[in-house]
Amino acid sequence: MRNTRLIINLDAIARNVRALRAVDPSAPMMAVVKANAYGHGGVETARIALANGCAALGVAIAEEGVLLRRSGVAAPILIMGAPDPAAIDDVIINRLTQTIFLPEHAAMLDKAASRVGAAALVHLKADTGMHRIGVSGGGMESLADAVSGFGGIRVTGVFTHLAAADSTEPDDMDYTRAQIESFERIAAAMKARFGPIIAHAANSAGYLAWPRSRMDMSRVGIAMYGAPPIPAAASLPPVGERLLPAMRWVTQASSVREIPAGSCVGYGRAFTSARATRVMTIPVGYADGFSRALSNKGYVLTRGKRAPIIGRVCMDQTMADVTDIPGAEVGDEVVLLGSQGGESITADDIAGWAGTISYEIFCAVSPRVPRAVIPAETC
Repeated sequence: MRNTRLIINLDAIARNVRALRAVDPSAPMMAVVKANAYGHGGVETARIALANGCAALGVAIAEEGVLLRRSGVAAPILIMGAPDPAAIDDVIINRLTQTIFLPEHAAMLDKAASRVGAAALVHLKADTGMHRIGVSGGGMESLADAVSGFGGIRVTGVFTHLAAADSTEPDDMDYTRAQIESFERIAAAMKARFGPIIAHAANSAGYLAWPRSRMDMSRVGIAMYGAPPIPAAASLPPVGERLLPAMRWVTQASSVREIPAGSCVGYGRAFTSARATRVMTIPVGYADGFSRALSNKGYVLTRGKRAPIIGRVCMDQTMADVTDIPGAEVGDEVVLLGSQGGESITADDIAGWAGTISYEIFCAVSPRVPRAVIPAETC
């Protein structure tokens, strides 16, 4: 019913997965499809990723994994967040792999395994410097001791997360190197304890910039959706140049009006025209996920040119200056994210204007924005 829509190009995701796999075909890849695949559609993205070379899937919470199972996805699925006591039985019933990092997690899963009548699959989470979740230092041996005491648990992996793999600052690179070295020692000890389990540390940036972090599997998220996770550098693989954005957000102009110099636009009189100005209004605002932080500093595209946002982004509407875009009129296509003509606005562009990161731009688009899917050639 709305002319506003989010267009998801599954073929771009398929091509990105193949391009990333080509960097190191020997390194198995996990597709991170948490948060509805960063807003791209969890089930659809999972199928495309698996069809184009990924070996496993990563989610954040049990509900995401259960949805994939109920949609017919049979591949290994790792819940990368802490276990939720309310979802433990569903995790085991649906053959999901649960991250654990406390002995209490192991005890809880073992009891659930007894109730369900099936083993609980787990990956142990090591904290090597992210300090978010995971077990630090010598605590890994204590966790391993606790896990070994429960017959209902099967350890299939161990992993960590790199805090600054996307940075080329010397201190950050030293920190990443230390994280990888620490995890290598932990992984070796856990493999000696539990056998040939999967050790993984690399995220998208780690996969591209730190080959040593690839180990038994790499977790690829943001790169799969077409946003380069690392700054361009001659020493890095040129995959960033080949990644294709998979999300395009478009709408249509609902109003175009002329105002004289000295006129105020929008709430709080946050913008005052310095000249006679043509103001285009579009029916998208922060309730749609178009950040209010873009007020007076972001851009949209129309007729193949950038139009600066003027005034404050409203809940349902946004204004742009189209004075320098001849012929702009009601009904024109307006691109908030993506390309039009020879111009483009990327998630990184929007993130820079809003003071955030591309991940949030992808995830922020509201459910009230209709999705349209361009199918992939390989599914």
